[in-house]
Amino acid sequence: MTRIALKGLWARRRRLVGSFAAVFLGVAFLAGALVLGDTMNASIGRFFGQAYAGTDASVRGATNVSDAPTGERGTIDAGVVDRVRRVPGVATAEPVISGSGQLLGRDGRAIAVLGPRTAGNWLTDPRLNPYHVVQGRAPRADDEVVVNRATAIKGRLRVGDLTAVLTPQRVPVRVVGIARFGDEDGFGGTSFTAFTLAGARRYVARTPDRVSGVSVRAASGVSQGELVRRLRGVLPAGTEAVTGRALSREGMNAVTKGFLTMFRAFLLAFAGIALLVGTLGIHNTFAITVAQRSRESALLRAVGASRRQVLASVITEALVLGLTASVAGVFGGLGFAALLEEVFTAMGAALPVGGLVVTTVTVAVAVAAGVVVTLLSCLLPAVRASRTPPVAALRETEAERPGVSRGRAVGGGALTAAGVALLAGSVAAGDSMAAAGAGAVACVAGMVVLGPVAARPAGALLGVPLRGVTGALARRSTAREPRRVAGAATALMVGIGVVTLLTVLAASARTSVRDTVARSFGGDLVITTGSSIGGGFDPRLAGDVARLPQVRAAAGLGTGGARIDGRAVRVAYADPAALARMLDLGSAASLAPGRLAVSRTVARAHGWRTGTPLTVLFADGARRTLTVGGTYEPGGPAGDYLMPRADWLAHDPQPQDTTVLIALRPGVGTTEGERAVTTAARPYAAPDVRTRADYVEAQASGVNSLLTLVYVMLALAIVIALLGIANTLSLSVHERARELGLLRAVGATRGQIRSMIRGESLIVAVFGTAGGLGIGLLPGWALARAATGGTFAVPAGRLVVIAVIGALAGVLAALRPARRAGRMDILRAVAE
Repeated sequence: MTRIALKGLWARRRRLVGSFAAVFLGVAFLAGALVLGDTMNASIGRFFGQAYAGTDASVRGATNVSDAPTGERGTIDAGVVDRVRRVPGVATAEPVISGSGQLLGRDGRAIAVLGPRTAGNWLTDPRLNPYHVVQGRAPRADDEVVVNRATAIKGRLRVGDLTAVLTPQRVPVRVVGIARFGDEDGFGGTSFTAFTLAGARRYVARTPDRVSGVSVRAASGVSQGELVRRLRGVLPAGTEAVTGRALSREGMNAVTKGFLTMFRAFLLAFAGIALLVGTLGIHNTFAITVAQRSRESALLRAVGASRRQVLASVITEALVLGLTASVAGVFGGLGFAALLEEVFTAMGAALPVGGLVVTTVTVAVAVAAGVVVTLLSCLLPAVRASRTPPVAALRETEAERPGVSRGRAVGGGALTAAGVALLAGSVAAGDSMAAAGAGAVACVAGMVVLGPVAARPAGALLGVPLRGVTGALARRSTAREPRRVAGAATALMVGIGVVTLLTVLAASARTSVRDTVARSFGGDLVITTGSSIGGGFDPRLAGDVARLPQVRAAAGLGTGGARIDGRAVRVAYADPAALARMLDLGSAASLAPGRLAVSRTVARAHGWRTGTPLTVLFADGARRTLTVGGTYEPGGPAGDYLMPRADWLAHDPQPQDTTVLIALRPGVGTTEGERAVTTAARPYAAPDVRTRADYVEAQASGVNSLLTLVYVMLALAIVIALLGIANTLSLSVHERARELGLLRAVGATRGQIRSMIRGESLIVAVFGTAGGLGIGLLPGWALARAATGGTFAVPAGRLVVIAVIGALAGVLAALRPARRAGRMDILRAVAE
């Protein structure tokens, strides 16, 4: 039977091209996601390995106000450096100063990078310093700096150029050296500007008494563990010593457990969608081919084959198909990983990758997934083939049962009703994401089960616009085989449904953010850094702007990390009285020193009220008890926690603002005010000045970037679904050869045959698209309201575009089957 199955597979190889492509593309996506994740993991590991390759131990502050091991820490007493140098087994110990430092490019603006913008001191011991100068020399004077090569290239800076660094005060400097990080132009997407030790103390730490840490190299024969044990005996309270290996692991874990884990989950989710869509198309293909081979299966039974042997022959075909396509998909995954890298780079989010890394686990998982998906897709058709009675070989049999069982209608209706009930319940509950998710799954399952039930009336309705004889034939053909129509449309339905759902969620989130910011912010202009990672500007900018004759009020807003009641949070700090002139701060408008304001969402979540005492741990190790002084609406520029600037400055040696909110005087136009503020901001490296409308729009623009990436990822699932439609039509044309030949014999032209096939494809595509819009809109309504606190927005324009693309894609899917049907020889077709 194995030989028969393989010969049968080879004889029908053209019919299975679509299934092969579906498995290949799905596995390629999965393999590409896994390869890209492994490659990034290896690249990040190499980065941190290079960063601490020569460091045997590091002394640092013991307080961490972030959940990540490498999070924000305070400075330590500079006298610790001498203590460390006197410890037996220490060969070299150098103080490390690290802080915020934005390097300005040739155009006078801060150089935009993807990671933190840091400044510090140049380590003189080449084994402790992961950077090495490749052009110029190390800094010797306080106003000389070395910059990493990637940042220098972006800023178009060369050795000898005069520029400035914002720390956040503007520090004029001369670039005397260009450095590389190991064999890379920089550490990930960060920028690094290195002063001399004296320069870093003067401009970054702003004091000779504090340093960020101490890097230590052990003497020969002293292990890292032994060195740390000796150091711990001399360190004062509030400091700690860790090995270089521990530092590398901490940095690696911080990235892999945060960004890399989410990134992998993101890619694998879309790979799963692609495989699901492919499964539906493969199942439809096998269902049709097995139904068309019912007489062949019956003949095998008649000559002595058992049901188990017939079942095994179909499964063998699926196994060979799945294995072949999956192995090819693994190789395709290499190209797909490179393509994904280019997509992220084109979107301005370049990934830290080097040469592609392919592991045995990746190959095994990708191949296993492809084979399992193919076997599951063919399981029901294989069982159906094994149940073909031998007597079927003696008579004409229908390829598929024409009707739809009542049980399918009842079961699908029950699932859909249960899903709708769960969705309605989640909306009534206000924020039940679990119920909304369960309802969405039930609705999708119910609509998939109901597909064949709805296919016949939907086909008749959707085919109404198709005119003439060819239109009538297309409508009757789709109504005649509802299972086939539903099978071909379901894959497209799932793909369009996911696109619609995410579009609705993105539009609702965007609307929620826009409405919240617009409602809370009553100013006219905003100065921002233009970056969400690192960077800021001198707090004096807000004062300069406030003194302009065109400005009624201006308030600077900075952010930093702290622990409140043990939880790592981001805290905004400002002058509450000035901020309240432009933001709706509710009861926090008159926030006094020693008090902390929180958003109403946070207050409700933790049961806090006005007067509740909270323990705040700052990065410098200080603990203070602040009381809740008021609450305000969430979602605005102030975030969830707001502290008076005076309380924050006592614990931050390098404060900087990230936002300045501005209200213009009555009678001053926006253009006039923007021009004046832009001029005032020019000495501060010309940060972005935006109108209120532009600022509100920018706050929600991140959703659009994510949605663009989602569309790129889901395009593959749509392509796989269209391959399924094209494959179904091709198999249908093959099965209906006699019918098509008779139509040609009685006068139908080739154009009419092609028009009929295109009409069938259009009906299938519109049916799938309409179902997908329903699948996306109903769960999207509940999920959006649960996620955004009640906001639901329908992006009508985008949904119309999605619907049009779905319909046009159906026409494209029919091109090859229609051309093949039109070219069919009349006599040969009638004789089939």
